[in-house]
Amino acid sequence: MTGIGEEPGGATPLDPDELQGLKFAHITTRGELNELEQANITQGLRWLGQRRTGTDILDAAFVRTLHRRLFGDVWQWAGAFRQTGKNLGVDPARIGEQLRILLDDARYWTKHETYPPLEAAARFHHRLVQIHCFANGNGRHARIMTDEFLRHCHDHKPIDWAAGYDLMKDNRRRDQYIAALKAADGNEYGPLLTFAGAASQT
Repeated sequence: MTGIGEEPGGATPLDPDELQGLKFAHITTRGELNELEQANITQGLRWLGQRRTGTDILDAAFVRTLHRRLFGDVWQWAGAFRQTGKNLGVDPARIGEQLRILLDDARYWTKHETYPPLEAAARFHHRLVQIHCFANGNGRHARIMTDEFLRHCHDHKPIDWAAGYDLMKDNRRRDQYIAALKAADGNEYGPLLTFAGAASQT
């Protein structure tokens, strides 16, 4: 069995101090942790669906609240910006600043229709992952946040991220996702747009 500190390819490993934030001492395998987190995410999605429609989602407080709702039953630090450097992500001291810039940009894109909805979503998602606000759960949080951005700001259906695969495990779909994000790091958004289904957007 895979230990809870061992992540699939492309994921961010947890530091020992961050692992201390696990609320359930009996969890010893990655599979058990995934099940626990998925149950929490299901509750978080229920909260998201029931929230008031007037909520400003392009706000740092909402970004943090969403992470806490998705992972707060599992991790003590859920919703708090990470305090340590990772294998990706901006310096922890710059997280708040970079997140505010992204949210301001997304607000501008929406107001001025700078990009078609799926391109705006792809760019939003990439930068949110690139900032890497939290110690863990960034990919899942960013995908849910991106779908809410599509729904709330563009009245658009969500992206089919998984396409029948499990993005929490190593497989072809995950490989395509990680490769598309890395291409976007070099300002090449084509693979991520294709992954998000923008090629079929009319």
